[in-house]
Amino acid sequence: MKKIMDTLALNRLSRLMGKKSEEEMLERQVDALFGMLSDIYGADKLVLRASKLEILTQMRSTQLEERVWALQKLVLTGPLPQKAPTMKDIPDILQDVEEEIASIIARRSVEDKLEKLVADKMQERHEEYMREIKMQVIKENGGPENAQTLKRLAILEKMNANRLSRSAMEVLRPQKISEVVGQERAIQAILSKLASPYPQHILCYGPPGVGKTTAARLAFSAAKERTVSPFKSDAPFVEVDGTTLRWDPREVTNPLLGSVHDPIYQGARRDLADTGIPEPKLGLVSDAHSGVLFIDEIGEMDPMLLNKLLKVLEDKRVSFESAYYDPHDPNVPQWIKKIFEEGAPADFILVGATTRSPADINPALRSRCAEIFFEPLTPVDIQAIIENAGRKLSVTLDPDVAEIIAEYTIEGRKAVNILADAYGLALYCQDELTRKSAAEVAATQESLNTPKEDDSSISIHVTRDDVLEVLRTARLSPYVIQKGEHKAEVGRVFGLGVTGFVGSVIEIEAVAFPASNEGKGSIRFNDTAGSMAKDSVFNAASVFRQLTGKELADYDIHVNVVGGGNIDGPSAGMAIFLAMYSAVMEIPLWQDVAITGEISLRGQAKAVGGIFEKIYGARQAGIRRVILPKENEKDIPSGLHGIEVITVRTIMEAKELIQAGANSPSSNKNSERIGNAS
Repeated sequence: MKKIMDTLALNRLSRLMGKKSEEEMLERQVDALFGMLSDIYGADKLVLRASKLEILTQMRSTQLEERVWALQKLVLTGPLPQKAPTMKDIPDILQDVEEEIASIIARRSVEDKLEKLVADKMQERHEEYMREIKMQVIKENGGPENAQTLKRLAILEKMNANRLSRSAMEVLRPQKISEVVGQERAIQAILSKLASPYPQHILCYGPPGVGKTTAARLAFSAAKERTVSPFKSDAPFVEVDGTTLRWDPREVTNPLLGSVHDPIYQGARRDLADTGIPEPKLGLVSDAHSGVLFIDEIGEMDPMLLNKLLKVLEDKRVSFESAYYDPHDPNVPQWIKKIFEEGAPADFILVGATTRSPADINPALRSRCAEIFFEPLTPVDIQAIIENAGRKLSVTLDPDVAEIIAEYTIEGRKAVNILADAYGLALYCQDELTRKSAAEVAATQESLNTPKEDDSSISIHVTRDDVLEVLRTARLSPYVIQKGEHKAEVGRVFGLGVTGFVGSVIEIEAVAFPASNEGKGSIRFNDTAGSMAKDSVFNAASVFRQLTGKELADYDIHVNVVGGGNIDGPSAGMAIFLAMYSAVMEIPLWQDVAITGEISLRGQAKAVGGIFEKIYGARQAGIRRVILPKENEKDIPSGLHGIEVITVRTIMEAKELIQAGANSPSSNKNSERIGNAS
C-alpha cells in the first residue's frame, strides 16, 4: 500500500515537473509498476506468468507501448485489446492498472491476516489436542492418582484405623427378638403383618425409647426366614428419619422419592450433559424396592412430601419429568428412556414409627396402614432390661440397682443410658483406686526387686451409690411420685389420666365445712384443672343431691387436683364425685384403688378412652384395683397380672367397692372382676 501511495505521488510529481518530458515520466511509472508486481508475485513467478500469457517479449521490449500492453495483460482482466495502445491511451491504462494493483494489495493484506488467524487457531487447537492426548496417556498409565490424592487417601486410611470403641447403645442394642423386653404383643402383630403372602403397611405408635425401631428391624429379619413371606433373603431394610427428610418443591432435590438433574444448571453426568440429556437420580423408595422402607418419626414429615409418598404407595412406581427430556433424541440411553416413560420401580412395604397420637397423623396414611401400639414399659420390664444390659457389659450389679433405675424412667433407652453412666463412674472410681494401689505395689516391688504382676483383667461392680450419683448429676426425679397405699382416707381418691401414650394417677382431694349461712355454701375448684373438670364438679353436685337427698349448698366444699394438672375430658367425673361424697359424708376411701369414668346426671358410669394406658399408669403407681365403667369392658387388655380390674354400671356400685369396710368385690352381683391382684 505504501508503494502505491509512492507511485501516485510520483505521478503527481511527474505532472508538475515540466522540465522532464512526459514520456520519461511514463517510463518511470511503468518501471515502478513492474517493480510492484515483482514484489507481489515474486520475480520468478512474474516471469512464469508472462511466459504463460506469451507476453515475455513485450514485457522486455524497449517500446513503451508494448511494455504498457504487457502490463495491461498481466494486471487487468476481461477482454483486452489485440495490439499495443497508443501514447494517448497510456495514461488512462496506467491509472486502471494502478487501481487494480491497489485492489490486489488490499486483498493480499486481508488474506495474510486471515491466514495468520487461522494459523493461530490451528496452533491453539493443536496444543489443546496434545494436552488431552497427554492427559489420556497419564490416566491410562497412572490413573487419576497423584501425590496430593494419595496423601489424602493415606489420611483417610489412618483415620479409619484409629477408631474409638463402640458406644454403649451399640453393645446393648437387642440383636434378637427374644431380647426385646415388654413388647410381645407388638412384635407378634408386626410379624403377623410382614410374614404373610400379602404383607401390609404398618404404623407403630408408642412413647420414645420402647424399641419401635429395633422391633421393626428384627421382625423384618425374622419375617424373611418364614416360607410364606414374599421377602427374599437379600431384601433391603432402608431406614430414614422423617425429621431429616428435606425436599425442594421445585423437585431440584428429593432424597426420598428421587429427582432429575438437568444437563445445564444441576450438572448431570458429563457424558449426558454434553449431549443435553437429563439424568434421573433414584430415591430411597427405589432403594427399598422389594423390601421395607422404615421411616422413624413419620408424623414429623412435610405434609406435601407425605402426600407424594402416598401416591407412590398406590402406584408402586415413581414418575419423573423434565423439560430437557426429548423422547425422539437418539442419544438418550435406554435406561433413562425407560425411567421417563414407565417410572422407577418402588414396590415396598412402609413401616412408620411415631410418638404422636393417631389423631395427629394424616388420615389418608392411616387408612392405608395397619396400626400397632407399643406398650409403655413397666418397672419389671425396666429391671429385666437393666439385668440383660449388665450381662452384656460383663459387670456385676448391686441387688437394688435395677429397681432404683426403674423408678426414674419408663424408657428402655434411658434406662440403659443411666446404667452406662453408672458403669463409667464405677470404672473411673476403680481406676483411681487401681492407680494408687499400683503405685504402692510398684514401689514395694522395686524396693524388694521382684517382678511386676500382670493384672489386665478388671472386673467392674456397679453399686447403688454409683447409680444415685448419676441420677443426682442428671437432675432426674422419680417418674412416679404418687404411690398407692393400703390405707383409707377421707376426702381423697385416685383418678386416672393419659398423657401421650402413658397413663398416670391423678390425686383428687376435697374438704367440706358447714356453711356459715345455711343454704349459702360454695364449691371451689382450681382453675388450672380445666373447664371439663369443672363441669364434672357440677354434675357430681347434682348426683349427690339425687342420691343422698342433701343439699351441697349447706356446705363450703373445696375440690383440688393435686399438682394442678389439666384434665382434658370428663373421665374424672366419678373420682370427683367420690372425693366430694367422702368429704361430706366422712366416709374413708381405700388409697390403693383408682377409678375412672364419666358420671351422668342419673349416676350412671359412662365409657371413657385410654383404658389400656390408664391401667398401665395405675400399675406403675402401685394401685391394686382399678374401677372402670361397664361400657369399657371390651377395652380391657387380656392377660393382666398384678392388678385387679372391676367394671361397674353406676356410681353407687363404685362407692361400695372403694369405701373402706365395704363388702368384698366378689359379693357385688352387679360388678365384674377381671385380672388378679397377685
